[in-house]
Amino acid sequence: MSYLDRPPPGKGPPWAHNSLGASVHNALAGWWRLPLAERSAAAAADLLERGWLTDGFADPAQSAEYRARASQMVRAYVARLDPADEPAGVERVVATRTDLIALSGRIDRLDLRRAAGDEASELVVVDYKTGRHLLSVDDARTSMPLALYALAAGRVLRRPCRRVELHHLPTGQVLAWEHTAASLDRQLRRAEDIAAECAAADQRYRSGLPPDRYDEAFPPRPGAWCGWCDYRAHCPEGMLAAEPRRPWDALAPAAPADEVTLAAGGPASAGSVTAASAPDNPVGGEPAPDNAG
Repeated sequence: MSYLDRPPPGKGPPWAHNSLGASVHNALAGWWRLPLAERSAAAAADLLERGWLTDGFADPAQSAEYRARASQMVRAYVARLDPADEPAGVERVVATRTDLIALSGRIDRLDLRRAAGDEASELVVVDYKTGRHLLSVDDARTSMPLALYALAAGRVLRRPCRRVELHHLPTGQVLAWEHTAASLDRQLRRAEDIAAECAAADQRYRSGLPPDRYDEAFPPRPGAWCGWCDYRAHCPEGMLAAEPRRPWDALAPAAPADEVTLAAGGPASAGSVTAASAPDNPVGGEPAPDNAG
């Protein structure tokens, strides 16, 4: 409804966790665009410091605290990367279409990797995560966006793309999933089903539905998550369902100094990778929400 309601309702204040996530993503993208000789951990930290976004933090002191933590996070992450291992794409836009929908999206990083003993290289979708919540392989397996990225990247670049990875920078974990053609197709059908529901609601809205009946096309589904909603102030059901969250409430709490460093064996270390392959039979499940990544 946010795409249809005009004039658009005002959103709530910006979220600090979004500022942190965007700052980290921008720094990592900028790091890969540096000349090879300049790609160092210190350079990544410098990019983070210079591009730090301050929206949503409680005060300058809190912003400075999380800037320092994010700087350490990107420094530790790139220290485990091979600067010479050029990605196939950074912030790469990919797109594809079916008979029913057109899809496009921007991938954080697209790697081109060759498996041991295999002469052919395959694309790998890499998605950075900076949220406070711990992730699991199921988050990679059930993610519709990651699957659609893989599908679109494979079609655009005409190379196999089945592996998707979530790189959780706060812990150094890599959660990986190896899709099959069947599992990618299931996610595409899921996207088509969602698009069909959106189109039906869109048509009903545009057909002259009066404002006092908008809930028929877009029924409210209140719950505890309403405290995080950008449009809570315009939704009576949402205001009753949950108290508003402060813009910095999704930030990870401060950790003792000995717990701040990344787990041994970071994102580029095989020892930190948790991976699985798609089963022959589909397994149900929805992706866990991640407001901070």
